[in-house]
Amino acid sequence: MIEGFTALYIFMLAAFTGYEVISRVPVILHTPLMSGSNFVHGIVLVGAMIALGHADTTTEQAIGFFGVLLASMNAVGGYVVTERMLEMFKSSKEKKNG
Repeated sequence: MIEGFTALYIFMLAAFTGYEVISRVPVILHTPLMSGSNFVHGIVLVGAMIALGHADTTTEQAIGFFGVLLASMNAVGGYVVTERMLEMFKSSKEKKNG
């Protein structure tokens, strides 16, 4: 039971810290930061999959599945934003050709 409280405590601290850090980033920097942190999204996804693999109870499995789902959406979203950002820097010739 103690392990569950420790995990919940770490989750709450991570959520609060993440919110505080992201809320202080100027709007103009969100896209470059998103594209630059795609590797972090992959690490979070691997960690969520490992946590799901070690889940024993149904509640732990549900939380692990939710973590994997959110981490994968975050990783895919980061790559979509990167693609859009790179598309903005292409010249009009490159856009017509390809």
